[in-house]
Amino acid sequence: MKWSFRWYGKDDNIPIEHIRQIPQMHGVVGTLLNKLPGDVWEIEEIEALKKQVNEAGLELHGIESVSVHDAIKAGTAERDKYIENYIQTIRNLGQCGVKVICYSFKPVFGWLKTDLNYQFEDGSYGLVFDQSVIDGMEPTEVFNHVQKQTGGFKLSGWEKERLDKFERLTKMYEGITEEQLFENYKYFIESIIDACEEADVYLAVHQDDPPWEIFGWPRITKNAEDLRRILSITDSKHHGLTICTGSLGADPNNDIPAIIREMGDRINFVHFRNVRYLGEKHFAEVAHYSPEGDLDMAEIMKALVEVGYDGIIRPDHGRAIWGEVCRPGYGLYDRAIGIGYMQGLYEMCKKQLAE
Repeated sequence: MKWSFRWYGKDDNIPIEHIRQIPQMHGVVGTLLNKLPGDVWEIEEIEALKKQVNEAGLELHGIESVSVHDAIKAGTAERDKYIENYIQTIRNLGQCGVKVICYSFKPVFGWLKTDLNYQFEDGSYGLVFDQSVIDGMEPTEVFNHVQKQTGGFKLSGWEKERLDKFERLTKMYEGITEEQLFENYKYFIESIIDACEEADVYLAVHQDDPPWEIFGWPRITKNAEDLRRILSITDSKHHGLTICTGSLGADPNNDIPAIIREMGDRINFVHFRNVRYLGEKHFAEVAHYSPEGDLDMAEIMKALVEVGYDGIIRPDHGRAIWGEVCRPGYGLYDRAIGIGYMQGLYEMCKKQLAE
C-alpha cells in the first residue's frame, strides 16, 4: 500500500519534515487551500506544491479535494462551464504526474460535525456529530455554529467565502430529488471520464459524511446500494471510490468489509478511521484502534489485503492529543499513532494471507 498523510501545504501548522519522520511514510495527499469550487488548478501551482513535497523526500500521491462546483451538482445552466474547468484541472494534474483525485458530490455541506472540540474522558479532543443538535436549526445557523469552532484554521468546504452566498447556495437545491442529483452526477462523470483516461488520472468519490440526508437534501453516496449504482455509470477503473471507513461506518447498517470485498477492484483511495456510536445518529471520531470505537478495523484491513488493494491509504481524522493545537481532525500525533497501527495490521494480514 502507499502509506500517505493529508497535508494542507505551506499553510499547514504541521511541517512536512515532521511527516517524513513517520516510519514507512511514502507521501502526502495535498491540496491548494486558495482554490474554491469551479477554479482551474494551474500547472504552476500544482508544480509548486509538488516541489515542496518532493524536497521533503515524499511523493504527492493525490489531491484532496478538487471540489465540484454546486452548479454541476444542482444541474444549473452554468454547469458545462464548470465541467470544462474541471476537465482542465484533470489534464493539468495528469501533466504534473498526480494520479488520484478525491472529491465528493454532496449538496451544500461536504461534511458536517456538530462539535469540533469534544473533550473525551482521557482529556483528548475530537469531532462529534449529533443530529439532535441541528434539528430545529436553519442551515445558515449550522454554518455559523461550525465556523465558530475552527480555531482560526481554514477548513475545506467551510470557507467564509461560501457564507457570503449561502442563501443562494441553498436555494439551488430546492426541490432536487435523489434521482435528479444522481442524474446530475452521471452527467458529470460521463463528461469527464475521457479526460481522466487520457490523463491517466483516477477519480475517487468520497461517501456522504454523515451518510444520511441533512435538511432534506438528497444523498447519493451513503451505502452499498448507492455505490453500486455509482460504479454502474461506467466500467472504467478511472471512475472509482474512496472508501472512508468513518463516513460509511457512521451508519451501523453499512458492512464495510463486505463493501470492500465486493468493490475492491474499483477502490482508488482509502480513508482509515474509527467511530464510536453514542446514540441514534450520534457518533464520535475516536482513536484508530478497534477497541476505541465500534468498527472492526482489523477486519477492514484484512478485506483490503484480500482484494489486493495497493493504492493510497491514509489515517483519517485524529484527535488532538498531548496539548497539540491543530486543525480539527488533522493533528500530527494521533494520526501518526494511527498509521503505525494500520501498518501493524497490514503486516499481520499479509503474513496470514501468505500462510
